[in-house]
Amino acid sequence: MFKKLSLKGSSNTNNQIKSSLQRNIKNAILAQYPKIKDMEEDVFPKKVPIVQVKCQNHINLILINNEVLFFNEREGPYYPTLRFLHKYPNILPHVQVDKGAIRFVLQGANIMCRGLTSPGAKMDVDLPVDSIVAVMAEGKDHASAIGVMKMSTNDIRTINSDIGINNIHYLGDGLYMSPNLE
Repeated sequence: MFKKLSLKGSSNTNNQIKSSLQRNIKNAILAQYPKIKDMEEDVFPKKVPIVQVKCQNHINLILINNEVLFFNEREGPYYPTLRFLHKYPNILPHVQVDKGAIRFVLQGANIMCRGLTSPGAKMDVDLPVDSIVAVMAEGKDHASAIGVMKMSTNDIRTINSDIGINNIHYLGDGLYMSPNLE
């Protein structure tokens, strides 16, 4: 999704949005990630506007203090950025890939079921299809990617073939390399 990040060509891509839309975005994010409620003042400081930046392929970036915290595609769910996830690691459920999958994950490849079921991999929580997850790497402390479950964890364990998680955002992609937009 973010191999290369570029803003649309117009000068009107960086918009401070109306307070009602700011409230709607904030409420949607809090509803989607209830664990943020405890850190609401840190994440959404009062008197600091939420800015929306429109990028190619209908991707919207949500900025607070010129730092990209969330993004979504069209009217879809909001995804946290990896930098935000590194600050608040417990907002998403974690799955872990084995060492053999790390290189491919960091190149933007989707995560195959075999990389989630082999020794060194972990899926401790039962998750349904379309769950947003933090993809951890064996032996590493921070998330390497953010993905969306294409199969439930039970299906991944039983079927054990094909793509298990769609890789949405990973270390080293265009969004990760440009954390601040001014």
